[in-house]
Amino acid sequence: MAEKVLTQHFGLKNVYQIDEYIKQGGYEAVKKALKLKPEEILEEMKKANLRGRGGAGFPAGVKWGFVPKVDKPKYLCVNADEGEPGTFKDRYIMSHNPHMLLEGIIITSYCVGIHSAYIYIRGEYEAVALRLEEAISEAYDKGYLGKNILNSGFDLDVSVHRGAGAYICGEETALLESLEGKRGNPRLKPPFPASVGLFQCPTVINNVETLSNIPQIILNGADWFTGKGLPKDGGTRIFGVSGMVEKPGIYELPIGTNLKDIINKHAGGMKQGKKLKAVIPGGMSAPVLKADEIDIPMDFDSLVNAESMLGSAAIIVIDTGTSMLDVLKAVTKFYSHESCGLCTPCRIGTSWINKIVKRMAEGKGSKKDIDDIVRLASNILGKTLCPLGDAAAMPILSIAKKFRKELESRL
Repeated sequence: MAEKVLTQHFGLKNVYQIDEYIKQGGYEAVKKALKLKPEEILEEMKKANLRGRGGAGFPAGVKWGFVPKVDKPKYLCVNADEGEPGTFKDRYIMSHNPHMLLEGIIITSYCVGIHSAYIYIRGEYEAVALRLEEAISEAYDKGYLGKNILNSGFDLDVSVHRGAGAYICGEETALLESLEGKRGNPRLKPPFPASVGLFQCPTVINNVETLSNIPQIILNGADWFTGKGLPKDGGTRIFGVSGMVEKPGIYELPIGTNLKDIINKHAGGMKQGKKLKAVIPGGMSAPVLKADEIDIPMDFDSLVNAESMLGSAAIIVIDTGTSMLDVLKAVTKFYSHESCGLCTPCRIGTSWINKIVKRMAEGKGSKKDIDDIVRLASNILGKTLCPLGDAAAMPILSIAKKFRKELESRL
C-alpha cells in the first residue's frame, strides 16, 4: 500500500484540533518556510510539479510566478466551493484536518507576499465552515496567524467566506465576483486573476487539496514529491469513488494509479457482483469511459489522450442495470439549472437539451432528438466565457456518441 501524505492522520480522533495536529508534526513546515527566502520556496514548488487539484491541472508554482511584483495588496483565494457532482475530497480535508490546509495557506502567502487570504467555501458545507473557523481561531491564538507570525515579521489574516450554493462560483473569476459581493458571473479573461483579481489586485486562486500538499513539499523536498507520482505530475491524488462499488469513499493513491485497480482492488469491485457499464473518471463534467476503456493510468495526460479528463479525480462507477438515459437526464438537469445565464449558447443550449432528454425519458423521443442533442452540445463546446459550457457539453457528447444504440432503444 502506498504511503499516505494528505490522509495519513485522518484516522486520528482529534487531529482537527491544533494541539493534536502539532503533536503529529503540524506547523513544522511553516517554521521551516519562514526561514527560507520566498524565491527558494517558489523554486521548490516549480520543481515539485504540483498540478492544481481543482480540475484544470495547472502547475501551482508556475501560477504563483505569474503574480507581478507591484506595490499593491495581493490576495489568496482558496477554492473550497466543491460543487461538482461526485466530488467530495475537499470536504474530507477540511473536516478531518483543517490545519493542514491552513499551513499550506500560510506558506503560499509568505512565498507570494500575501497578507489577506479568503477560504471561499460551498454554502451547503455548514458544519465544515464552522470547523474551519474554529481552526483559524486556534491558529491565531497560537501565533500562526495574525501579526508578526512566529516573530518573522510576516503578517497574515485568514477568513472564511460562505458561498450561496451556486456551482458557477467554483469557476475562479465567478468566485472573485461573489467574494466582492456581486452576482457570481464569470469575468472575461484576460486579464487573468494573477495580475487583476480580487478588488482589481493580483490574486492567487488554488484548490483546497492543492494547498494541503504544500507543507509536505516544504518538509520533504520536490524530489520526494515527484517520486510519489510522476515527473511531470507530482504527488498523490485523493480519488473519490462513488456509485456501484462495494466500498465507496476516498482513496489516496499515487498519480498514475490504474483506474481498473482503483475500482477493483481499492474500492472492492462492483457491488453485489454487478457488471460494469461505464465510468465517469473526473467528476460529472468528464467525458464517460466505457467498461473496456478503464485500463488506464489516472493522470492528466493519459486521460486527455483517452478523450476524457482527470478533473477533480471523482470516479463515478455505473453498472449495467443503470440506464445511460437516466445518467444523461441527471447531467442535463444539473447543468441547465447551474448555468449562470451569461452566455447564450450555454443558457439556451443546456435548457433545450434538458427538455429534449426529459421528453426522451418519458418515451416520447425520436432519433432526430439524439442528433439535436449532439448539434446543440457541439454549439456550446468552446463557445462560452467560462468552462461551465464545456463541462456541460463534454459528458453529453460522450454519452450520445458511446451509448447511442442504448439511447435509441429507449425511444
